[in-house]
Amino acid sequence: MDAYQNYIGLVLDNRYKLKRLVGIGGMAMVFEAEDLLKKIPVAVKILKDEFAADSISVQRFINESKAVLMLSHSNIVKIFDVSVHGEYKYIVMEYLDGITLKNYMERKGALSADETISYSIQILRALEHAHLGGIIHRDIKPQNIMLLKNGQIKVTDFGIAKLPDAKTLTATDKAIGTVYYISPEQAAGKKSIDRRADLYSVGVMMYEMCTGRLPFDGESPVAVALMQINDEPLPPRKIRPDIPEGLEQIILFAMEKDVDKRFQTATQMIELLRRVKENPGVVFRQKKSAQKRTGGGKIPMLPVIMGVVSAFLLVALISAGVLLNSLFFGESANNTITVTVDDYVGRTYDDALRAELDKTDFRIYIEYLPDKEETEGTVLSQKPNAGVTRKGIKGTKIADLHLYISGGARTETMKDYTYTSRRQAELDLRNAGYTVRVEETYSDTVPSGCIVSTVPAAGKPIEAGGTVLLTVSRGEEVTTTVVPTFTGSDSVSAYAELVKSNLRLGSVSYIPSSEPKGVILEQSPAAGSVVPVGITKINFVISGGLPETTAAQSEEETLPPETTAAQSENADTPPDVQTEAPDLSDAQDTPKETAGTKQTDDFDRWLAEKERP
Repeated sequence: MDAYQNYIGLVLDNRYKLKRLVGIGGMAMVFEAEDLLKKIPVAVKILKDEFAADSISVQRFINESKAVLMLSHSNIVKIFDVSVHGEYKYIVMEYLDGITLKNYMERKGALSADETISYSIQILRALEHAHLGGIIHRDIKPQNIMLLKNGQIKVTDFGIAKLPDAKTLTATDKAIGTVYYISPEQAAGKKSIDRRADLYSVGVMMYEMCTGRLPFDGESPVAVALMQINDEPLPPRKIRPDIPEGLEQIILFAMEKDVDKRFQTATQMIELLRRVKENPGVVFRQKKSAQKRTGGGKIPMLPVIMGVVSAFLLVALISAGVLLNSLFFGESANNTITVTVDDYVGRTYDDALRAELDKTDFRIYIEYLPDKEETEGTVLSQKPNAGVTRKGIKGTKIADLHLYISGGARTETMKDYTYTSRRQAELDLRNAGYTVRVEETYSDTVPSGCIVSTVPAAGKPIEAGGTVLLTVSRGEEVTTTVVPTFTGSDSVSAYAELVKSNLRLGSVSYIPSSEPKGVILEQSPAAGSVVPVGITKINFVISGGLPETTAAQSEEETLPPETTAAQSENADTPPDVQTEAPDLSDAQDTPKETAGTKQTDDFDRWLAEKERP
């Protein structure tokens, strides 16, 4: 573990700072981290160095991210970000403040029936959602179930999940780690694995939760795998007699070797668990079938084994429906009945309808669907449809009746995405099932590419699956102007034009020139350039006049003998230039006693004030 501590403090992609190691698996390690952009805790799952170059391991990361990004459920861990192309290959997930269900069972031992049912229903709801999306988890085990402090369950690790219409990994690389929970068809290496394999694994976990021990344990993984294929588990009530009989029946029915005798959907398991929770004394089957295999027995003669299996399959094929009913829902009778399905569409699923349905000859399965058109509780559809007939044994539940109920327009609260990057906000919202629209605007305060505002606004209600409008910053709006022509003008005119054009004074340099002192000879940027206003500086090259010797000779030739150079200069220099505006001309060649000294001092002070922040 010390080697992994070297990762502490590492910042991935300038965003995710690793804070502490919280778990180590066979191929990856999980760190608690901080999202430096959103200022929230996250969990970062990093592929170990020895697997980073392995294509299968990387594909598992990709599979896991794809699977979870296709799902949005409160009992499934959320994924925020994925990176499989850089030096570190990692997945960023929501940070879960809890422990694995395995750790919880190891500390507490056997769980109560209420806890077992509560946790199992949450796991099944996650699987129900995944199965509806065509995703088979294939690695359900308590090590992949997180239990939060508030009792909420989160299903994790979709690394070997079977995705719809996509290349997925086989479970062979995980068989050793999950052999205690895999279904018989997985243990046998069958390629056709469907949702019923996940339900078998849930049955094994329920067995362990109720009894405090696994149904099958052996000296080696191979031995356990063979038990999964061939042996029957010891009934849980033989270990703990206080387990409700109905709960034991559900566990054993989920662990049926034959997938066709097992629960077919997570919804079926949820409905029966709900009944046991409401009435712990409920019993679904009065007696065991004589055809049920006994655990642990060995028959040495292969022909006998094959004969028994063949006979069993023949009976199953001939009367599968009747056999299933008699095994699970009650005694058989010699007479049969024909029942017609009533029309329940449009009715409200309330206590009166529940009581009516309990008296029918059907097993009722309820599924709630989001619907903003129909009132919550209204029956949207049913299967089979009204008018369909079913035959069965009198006194038994002869068929399944599925009712799909409006769950209403579920309302949630809009999160605050201000200053969040557009990429992250879109990823979060799409993962949560929302439709996202984007528009852009200029902003002086929000960085380019980040969210300025949302509709609905943060904290406001939003309909689940609704549309969110993201307003994204394009950065500060830049206004431009055309640089005027300053060359040839004097300093006073140039300064006035700078102010008028909302430009700033840049560097000023002086060169000897035959042009009058203070005339602008060159400018940069050039006249006609298009530049941003308010921030662009204009640099000037200004005439310093003729060299001193030339200027002196010229004055001696032109001035009257009684007029001094100082008097002439003062006379030629307009008073307003000295007192009301800065002079950009260089007066260093003028003797200190002349008025030019005052002009130079004024310009230095003015230039210093202009450049002062």
